[in-house]
Amino acid sequence: MEESFSLTKRERIETARLVLRRPLPSDAEAIFTLYASDPEVTRYLSWPTHRTVEDTRAFLAWSDGEWERWPAGPYLVLWREDGRPLGSTGLAFQSPEHAATGYAFARFEWGHGYATESLQAMVDLARQLGVLQLGSICHVDHRLSAHVLEKCGFQCLGIRREDTEFPNLVPGRKSDVLCYVRTFSDRSRER
Repeated sequence: MEESFSLTKRERIETARLVLRRPLPSDAEAIFTLYASDPEVTRYLSWPTHRTVEDTRAFLAWSDGEWERWPAGPYLVLWREDGRPLGSTGLAFQSPEHAATGYAFARFEWGHGYATESLQAMVDLARQLGVLQLGSICHVDHRLSAHVLEKCGFQCLGIRREDTEFPNLVPGRKSDVLCYVRTFSDRSRER
């Protein structure tokens, strides 16, 4: 399966309304201001709310490492019309065949379908890259996120009890999560 890693890096993806691209160090201020420092946006995320732009720069350094190792990684999501940042999504690889995905959007961008559009782009990308199983989790109380996952063809495998810490809800305590998966057969792979 090493062949998956010889694929060209997918640093830019365009959808009907969005551009998804690899984040750059120069994006730190915008990411911090728009969503990473917003407690409401980060409430149901598995990473802590960024307290300073240095936290965001540390994330971008981690992101660069993911991009060096895998054919894709975190993406900044921008409005196609004017290039303004809206949020983020991406693929987190556990192996060439298994990856996870998620998303976060600025609060004032909620309700416009950007999460669904960007998640579908990640589903399409995962299939193109030869991923056989794409997973995602969400807090059991985050019904809007569960709905987005289901709209994009993810199937709920059930609840995993006391599985994941959501540091912005109850630091140090693991919460129940809904476990979602999207599977692709070998025949659906594009080479």
